[in-house]
Amino acid sequence: MKTRLFVSALAALTFIAPLGFAGSNACAAEDSGKTVALFDGKNLDNFDVIGCTAVVQDGAILIESGNGLVQTKERYADFTLELEWKALKDDRWDSGIYFRYDSVPPNRPWPARYQVNMRKGLEGNVGSLPAATSTGLIKAGEWNRFKLTVTGTKAALEINGKEAWKADGVQVPKGFISLQAEVPGGGQFLFRDVRITTP
Repeated sequence: MKTRLFVSALAALTFIAPLGFAGSNACAAEDSGKTVALFDGKNLDNFDVIGCTAVVQDGAILIESGNGLVQTKERYADFTLELEWKALKDDRWDSGIYFRYDSVPPNRPWPARYQVNMRKGLEGNVGSLPAATSTGLIKAGEWNRFKLTVTGTKAALEINGKEAWKADGVQVPKGFISLQAEVPGGGQFLFRDVRITTP
């Protein structure tokens, strides 16, 4: 009887063990998956701060002063970028998110394209992409969420969980992503929960 119980227990453990290992592998795969926190609320290690001042304040990036960029250290091809932002200026706020650019022209603080605008009244629009426009989806003075997906020549934006636009015509195959500092004219901005998902 004891021998039979021991064999049964051993068989059960043999059956369960692979499941445990499979679960561990699944967790490891998920942890090393495709989504990365570009900003974890603690530091700016994944960015280069160029021509401006940016600090971490209460778990968010505060674009404090200057005209410049908080630019990713890496370049990206296809991706989904998700973040929350809030303008601190009462009126005429202005900032943006640049993507898929490889350089900044000499004597300019910002790239020539592509910019998801955060200027009052133009929030979410990309001037260099036909059909990349929307209105009425942001909440003034509050946190707003952008979800930008870029695949090949196509791009799409969701604002606060709603589809804003879909467009085609992105010509640069791979490039940096950055948060724009335009504080003298557009005021300070806060950014948080900045995540990127790649294929």
